[in-house]
Amino acid sequence: MGCVYFTIPVVGGWYVMQWAISKSVDEIGERGEKLQHKQLRGYGDKTVIDGKEEKVGAGGRYGGVNLAMSDSSTQENNRTMLKALFKKERKRRKKENNEQQQGNQVYNDGAET
Repeated sequence: MGCVYFTIPVVGGWYVMQWAISKSVDEIGERGEKLQHKQLRGYGDKTVIDGKEEKVGAGGRYGGVNLAMSDSSTQENNRTMLKALFKKERKRRKKENNEQQQGNQVYNDGAET
């Protein structure tokens, strides 16, 4: 019975995704050929609204969060946090790798005796 409770949402979700894909193809075309504007105007935190370039996101129109094209202090904070995250991940992976090698060594030592 548990298989039925698992299968129904999975199969139902697959059909919903297929329906959504077909609707998007109907609306915008297979490769976006039905879109009015095929190119992105503006860049980063700037866009063209009513023919003039405006800033969007944090501190601009519509509020929002800091984007990748934010000021240098925000970019520096993001860089620092990302560096710390990568350092922590490297340390975790190194520790995991060392534990795995020690486990393999103990296994190999036991097999030789």
